[in-house]
Amino acid sequence: MDYLGIDLSCAIGSLKDGTFPPRDCLLPLISKLLGYAIVAASTTVKLPQILKILKHRSVRGLSLVAFELEVVGYTIALAYCLHTGLPFSAYGELVFLLIQAIILVAVIYYFSQPLGISTWIRALLFCAIAPTVLAGQIDPILFEALYLSQHAIFFIARVPQIWKNFSNKSTGELSFLTCFMNTAGSLVRVFTSIQEKAPPSVVAGSVLGILTNGTILTQIIIYLKPQVEKEEKAE
Repeated sequence: MDYLGIDLSCAIGSLKDGTFPPRDCLLPLISKLLGYAIVAASTTVKLPQILKILKHRSVRGLSLVAFELEVVGYTIALAYCLHTGLPFSAYGELVFLLIQAIILVAVIYYFSQPLGISTWIRALLFCAIAPTVLAGQIDPILFEALYLSQHAIFFIARVPQIWKNFSNKSTGELSFLTCFMNTAGSLVRVFTSIQEKAPPSVVAGSVLGILTNGTILTQIIIYLKPQVEKEEKAE
């Protein structure tokens, strides 16, 4: 009995016999279910951030470079997972995260007018190179090196935002819900990646996501009260 790559026969057979499913049967099942849960949740993970910017018509406290690098990182990660044959439940969220990340950057561009020439050059370079990367039309060794570099890209993407939060003692328009879902998703993805026997580099990326997203989430919690008090005084 197989649905969407989830083998239910083992668990159902054990339950019919009146016994609890064994560990080697239960863990893969939980991993698949969690994997698809992450994919489902990822369809709206960046929506709170997008809506918050649109509501306040402001990108105060947001690092543009951080969000641009995030798009680059998602593109590389998705391309790698597509061409290594991992099951969709192990990387499916990257499809929706990439789409939302591109929309988010577009929204930030809109509220950051006028844009400098360097910003337009970065955007055009991405549009020119991304299709080739997603199609996997590059040397396999270079592809592996590129994937390893995306961990550094995600780390570097978070550092400007973390530093900006620390310097301003405020997280500006950052969405708590989006950061919370990013952290929780990375945490769950460590478990599912191990169960799906994903390459160590994939697991390492999820661990890095826990550390960086967790740091930003902690900053939002720490700076929330002072930020509210500051806004009330301004009013």
